[in-house]
Order: sequence, then structure tokens, then C-alpha cells
Amino acid sequence: MDIKAQLQALKDQAETNAGGTASANHLATVKIARNIEDMMQVFAVRAAVFLSEQHCPYAEEFDGNDFTSTHILGLVGEEPAGASRIRYFGEFAKLERVAVRKEFRSSGIAAAMINKVIEICRQKGYRKIYGHAQARLVPFWESFGFMAMGTPGFVFSDHEYEEVLCELEPHPNPVAIGDEPMLIIRPEGEWDRPGPLEHSAVRPASNPHADGPPDPQRVKRRRASRK
Repeated sequence: MDIKAQLQALKDQAETNAGGTASANHLATVKIARNIEDMMQVFAVRAAVFLSEQHCPYAEEFDGNDFTSTHILGLVGEEPAGASRIRYFGEFAKLERVAVRKEFRSSGIAAAMINKVIEICRQKGYRKIYGHAQARLVPFWESFGFMAMGTPGFVFSDHEYEEVLCELEPHPNPVAIGDEPMLIIRPEGEWDRPGPLEHSAVRPASNPHADGPPDPQRVKRRRASRK
């Protein structure tokens, strides 16, 4: 195959992929960002939407809260298409930085991300999700059960915002003290299946930090004191 034919084949494949992106919602997937590559994709989506489209200054978009948040990454095929983040407070969680790249706004990825956020918060026992909605997008938020709180609007990063709130149905089995200890240390959002620390439990305790083997009587007394 000569170079022109190769280039045409690549062009045809790209057009096929682009055509499927907007219409095949089954290609849309959502996950929690768990590694540096995931976070790079989250930041790339936010830069495309907020810095490029909405002209938000860098220091205002990357505001110092990213390392205290759970980040959600939306993919269409293998392409990063959407992102959002959750921050947690005493009685509520806050949904923020919901962004979808322009070319994927008919893919269904926004709905998939918000539903994922709602489910994570319910599993954690939260009954309220709070947000700041751009005034022009309040109807979008309302489609997911958020309601404008009727408080005075406010402005930041050159946009008008309103406070919105979503009251959640309680989860039938939220993560709680009293659950199996191993459940609570599973990876975020994956409390329904064993995590890496459960797999490690097949090894007997060797207490490698200790100077010698554990004293069986001390272990027995410690276990008895916990009952």
C-alpha cells in the first residue's frame, strides 16, 4: 500500500470513529481517576472546556482543591470526553467542575458522570449534593434532580452562578462503621468487590517490622481486649 492509500485509510478510519462517537452511547464509560494518567486526562478535559472555551484563568480553574477531591473521568471509546470532581463536607458532598468536551456533548457522557457521582455519594451515606450551577445551565442540573435554592446569585470567574441542591434517596447499604473492616479499605467506589488488601490477607502475618516473632500470649490478650 502506497503512502497516499495509507493516509486515505487512516482518514476513513478517523471519520468512522468520529461518526460513531456522537451516536453510540454504549461507548461512553465513566470511572474514578486512580492514577497520574487518569488525572492528566481529567485536567486535559477541564483545560479544553474552562480555559479554552470559557476563558477561565488558570489559577482560578486549578484552585488548590484538586488533591482533596474524588475525580470522575468520562470516556467515549478511549478518548477523554468529560470530567467532574466531588468534595466532601460534614453533611453534604459538593459536585464541581462538570465539563464535557464540545465534540462529545451528544454522547450521553454528562448524564453518565452525574449518575456516577450520585451513586458514589449515596454509597458513602450522603443525603445531599450541593453545587454551583451557571445560571444558564440550571435547567440542565434540574434534569438530574437538583433544585435552585432560591438564594441570591453570585459571580466568579466571569460567570453568574446559582446555588443548587439535590436531595438523595438513602442507600440501602451505605458504607458505615460496623461493616467488615476490609470493605472500608477497598478502592474508592468499588466497595462491592474485594480489593488488593483482601488479596494480601492470604499471606500469614509475619510482622516484618518487629524484632522477632510475635508473642502468642500478647496477641491473645490484645484480641480479648477488643471484644
